[in-house]
Amino acid sequence: MRQLWAGIDAGKAHHHCVVIDSDGTRLLSRRVANDESELSDLIDDALGLSDGGALTWAVDLNNGGAALLIALMAERGQRLLYIPGRVIHHAAGSYRGDSKTDAKDAAIIADQARMRRDLHPMRAGDEISVELGILTSRRTDLMRDRTRTINRLRALLGTYFPALERALDISNVKATLILLSGYQTPDGIRRLGQTRLETWLRKRKAYNATGIAAKAIDAAHSQHARVAGQDVAARAVAKFAVQVMNLDTEMAELDRDIEERFRRHRHAAVIESMPGFGPLLGAELLAAIGGDFTAFGTADRLAGIAGLAPVPRDSGRVSGNLRRPRRYDRRLLRVFYLSAQLSLRSCVPSQTYYARKRVEGKRHTQAVLALARRRLNVLWAMLRDNAPYQPGRTAVLVA
Repeated sequence: MRQLWAGIDAGKAHHHCVVIDSDGTRLLSRRVANDESELSDLIDDALGLSDGGALTWAVDLNNGGAALLIALMAERGQRLLYIPGRVIHHAAGSYRGDSKTDAKDAAIIADQARMRRDLHPMRAGDEISVELGILTSRRTDLMRDRTRTINRLRALLGTYFPALERALDISNVKATLILLSGYQTPDGIRRLGQTRLETWLRKRKAYNATGIAAKAIDAAHSQHARVAGQDVAARAVAKFAVQVMNLDTEMAELDRDIEERFRRHRHAAVIESMPGFGPLLGAELLAAIGGDFTAFGTADRLAGIAGLAPVPRDSGRVSGNLRRPRRYDRRLLRVFYLSAQLSLRSCVPSQTYYARKRVEGKRHTQAVLALARRRLNVLWAMLRDNAPYQPGRTAVLVA
């Protein structure tokens, strides 16, 4: 029996696969369409070359165009490793020639899988986690669109009516967006008057209509000069305000969908029982790990992937120089960091641990990262034992 390695340079429409043996000799090099029948034929042919021996697959994508390939590998019980494209890019410099082709990249992927022992096996995420990944990605896109639109609105409003831009909390108060969707200029607000403006806001169910109307009237009375281009800018501000309200409505619907799906996952109750984790952060966590903590092997391995395990950067006489790793999953780091910050509001063990790190001389960010690392261990143990968080059992967190 022979041992083989198959490297796949994944693409949107086509993949290229190269199979090598233990000597690095190419036994197969083929371009295949991203189609179930062609991929199945490729798997069959590669298994035929192995003649019953061990066959290890490696790919440079873990989602997107490689999703069908990953699903077929899981269905066929094949061992599949993930090698990030950045790793392949840097590794290519150690191979002969400056050319770059799909076949060469696939061969490098296969050879790296043959030589390396630190590659992470891939597992297809469960259905709910995959759905949460799609929904949380969509929510991130909407949040970015909202931030961009708010920034454009404030910048434009500040060019012709800076007093109103200063007076209103545009980012967090819906009533200000309702106001701007109808009235955006000093003269228009003055003509309407406070009483009618207040009535207009109430008809549209604006919260604190009296306070918003008063701020708008005060701002309007502070500016009587007309700025060039005011009318066109005002129409753009009105459209931006409507866009933000529509985005808020879509995000609210999306949040309900995320929460409903998250609570159907087998780990939801355990994750949400831990202070700092709610449905949204819990959903992002499940999406990032594919719903299965055991795929990482140990809590230390997960911490390394999340960027919470510092690595040494020693050289010569310099020792003990610890830095965050260059390659880590930023989604996981964000989830654990934010959950650690939120836990400081009400979780006594988290507050105690954070305070101790501050006394040791760590800055706020460093102390929160240290807390996030310790909380990862706790969450790992909770999921391993399927045991919800118990406030009385704090030794593992504060030790």
